[in-house]
Amino acid sequence: MNGWIAAATVVLAGGLGTTLWGVSTGGLGRRVIAQNLSTALVCPGLLLLAQGYGRTSYVDLALLLALLGPVGTLVFARLLADELAEEAPGGWGPTWAAVAVGAVVVVVLCAASGPGRAMVKLLIVGTLLIGGNLLASRALSGGFPGVGRG
Repeated sequence: MNGWIAAATVVLAGGLGTTLWGVSTGGLGRRVIAQNLSTALVCPGLLLLAQGYGRTSYVDLALLLALLGPVGTLVFARLLADELAEEAPGGWGPTWAAVAVGAVVVVVLCAASGPGRAMVKLLIVGTLLIGGNLLASRALSGGFPGVGRG
């Protein structure tokens, strides 16, 4: 086991524990935020595993997850807008923590990979991950007026 795999284990274990706690102990708002958090923490875990095992296919999975994870959260926000309006979730603490983890992982991996195609792909994954997570969290907290109103 190298340092990349150990870091991936820490990120994935912390993300899984936090997500399971959020899903099992909360109302609808907390469960949806936990789902968004799981996406935001599995993606950096996959990037670290890609570096640790030397498999670029894991970066492709992270790219797909960074693109589709926030979209899934936005679908939940749209479909559950009326229920979420009653109990507006306030998960900005976990959101900023996940953003920080994603940003640190992407910056460190960019430094490790050096300039080239791999770095461009990592920057795209990081942008999608951070931007999508912030957008989805804002939608969940009721930040877009008119969502869910017919």
